[in-house]
Amino acid sequence: MKPDLLQRGTSGIGVALFVASVAIGGAITAILRNPAGVMAGALAGLYFIFAIKVADQWEKVAVLRFGRYIGLRGPGIFHIIPIVDQLSRVVDQRVRVANVSAESTLTRDTVPVDVDAIVFWMVWNPEKSILEVQDFDMAITMSAQTALRESIGRHELHQMVAEREMLGHELQRILDAKTNPWGITVQSVEIRDVQIPSALQDAMSREAQAERERRARTILGLAETEISDSFAKAAATYRDNPVALHLRAMNMLYEAIKEKGSMVIVPSSAVETMGLGGTLATAALGGAKPQ
Repeated sequence: MKPDLLQRGTSGIGVALFVASVAIGGAITAILRNPAGVMAGALAGLYFIFAIKVADQWEKVAVLRFGRYIGLRGPGIFHIIPIVDQLSRVVDQRVRVANVSAESTLTRDTVPVDVDAIVFWMVWNPEKSILEVQDFDMAITMSAQTALRESIGRHELHQMVAEREMLGHELQRILDAKTNPWGITVQSVEIRDVQIPSALQDAMSREAQAERERRARTILGLAETEISDSFAKAAATYRDNPVALHLRAMNMLYEAIKEKGSMVIVPSSAVETMGLGGTLATAALGGAKPQ
């Protein structure tokens, strides 16, 4: 955390004014030959050291005079009255990041999970964040952890794993509604990681493998059913049309003997049944080499 203005020590401008005041006091002492000039210059320089403050471009700080709020200061150089005025902690108005985690939190289906998330937030009203909340950094972190645990308890494991973006939007909405009265807005929440026990991971892996095996067997059974239906339709066609059966047989023989060097042995009864005797003899004579 960046230190407050009171904890940073003197500013460069205060030191420069201190040196200038001492130098002017020394010059006055040299002219008047009176040490009061140096003493007055030193006192003025000490006043400037403690009275001049500088805030960076992204910073705001509240000034309390005798314990009462009188306004915000910064960015840039500003002046306070030492001892009378007090400064609050510096408010950084840039977008900030808070890491939150929930360990061994049960989901809706009673599965213990470890969830890590990142909260992006910023202070849009420094006055409210200073006056309404004692430690808004701690408030943001604790609120985010509580909201994360509550959200995990409302969702099942498959939602935590598959719908991280939805869970992040839900957390952002819950946190923003809680922090807006503090002058703080939660811009987004991102779920970085969802971890489950190793034993449960093995069980889920086996379950997924069994589910894939079941689908594969179902698809294979459907394929067998479609093939058997096709065979039944083909058998009915061949039964009523012998010529189609003969043509199919001839096609099968052609596919079997079209490769060079192949030999197919066909029973004579099958040849006579299909009427292929003359056809095969003609093919044999045509393929015989002359002596």
